[in-house]
Amino acid sequence: MSVTAQPDHHAQFIELLSASLAQNAFIKLVLAKYVGTQAELQRLIIKPVTVKEQPCLSFVYRYKTRDITKNLPLADGVAAIAELLPASFKNAHLLSLTDEAQLEYSKKNKSSLFKSQPQQLREAPSAEHNREKNRFLDLSRPFLVDLGVTDAKQALIPSMSRKWKQINKFLEVFSHALTSSPLKLDQPLRVADFGSGKGYLTFAIHDYLRNTLKAQGEVTGVELREDMVTLCNTAAARLEHPGLVFKCGDVRSVAPSELDVMIALHACDIATDYAIHTGIRSGASIIMCSPCCHKQIRLQIQSPVLLKPMLQYGLHLGQQAEMVTDSLRALFLEACGYETKVFEFISLEHTNKNKMILAVKRAEPVDNAQLLEKIQALKAFYHITEHCLETLLRADGMLS
Repeated sequence: MSVTAQPDHHAQFIELLSASLAQNAFIKLVLAKYVGTQAELQRLIIKPVTVKEQPCLSFVYRYKTRDITKNLPLADGVAAIAELLPASFKNAHLLSLTDEAQLEYSKKNKSSLFKSQPQQLREAPSAEHNREKNRFLDLSRPFLVDLGVTDAKQALIPSMSRKWKQINKFLEVFSHALTSSPLKLDQPLRVADFGSGKGYLTFAIHDYLRNTLKAQGEVTGVELREDMVTLCNTAAARLEHPGLVFKCGDVRSVAPSELDVMIALHACDIATDYAIHTGIRSGASIIMCSPCCHKQIRLQIQSPVLLKPMLQYGLHLGQQAEMVTDSLRALFLEACGYETKVFEFISLEHTNKNKMILAVKRAEPVDNAQLLEKIQALKAFYHITEHCLETLLRADGMLS
């Protein structure tokens, strides 16, 4: 009779922990079910911190009436965790940006390992010893001085702290989308940012591709205001950002035939639909949109009788129009072969719109018949006769 070896759940869990740290994805680890000799110790909470510009792990020992904190370098921290399981703790719960894992031990030390992935993108926490800690962009980058984010000494200007957080959140979202996309870093990556404004995010994604990932990023910022285009092109030339250019126009007048990444943050009303259509038509593997205004659908919606008492209030009617419009956009993207997420993004300056539609092209085609049926049923329920994105896609024969 052959005996099947039991899986080494301890080693697998430590590997997951190490991988989350290496990928800058670690959020928190909680060790519970303490079985050691310290009577009042309840649990151990471990989080990332930065101490004297070095990444560390903060161990917070939670007792019944007090907390004791110890900071360890990453390697020493991982080694300590490995020793604590299962000798001192019988339960470990790991949370990262991309995974969740739980290691449990029975009274007889039989182990079980459970793993899952989040339905929505998680946000990385701030490091306790450095609230402005970032993982994707360094404050020393020269373009941040030119754009007024940092001063001459490369220190963050206090009034730009919100913008600095936005830039890093944007790069975080893009980084995870890039990891799950079919794009390869050994080939040129063509990016278009529609409505690029002063170029904060356009410069940031170009810098991230070129300097962090060492990829050949070819980034185009598209903006209607000529003064902004001139300012950004001047800065790009002076700072020697090869492969970064800004053009005057919008998504209808500047439409690249081939793209890898399409970005459109806060394009108003149907401009978002034109941007998504451009991304799909040009074969973009990643589409990132933060919609603004939802006038087209709001004017068409006829509220079902049951919902009229709730939707007699303008605020609720507007929220419904936003939800229906963006749900249809996400479904159309799904029907065109994208895996789509809709989640709250950080609020951008001068607006409270903080929703993002993130679409990543699937490796395999999907059967969109059922999706199209759901779309038509949703349109019929609200008496919607036209959705701009659907009209554009059907004109190009992209929906069948």
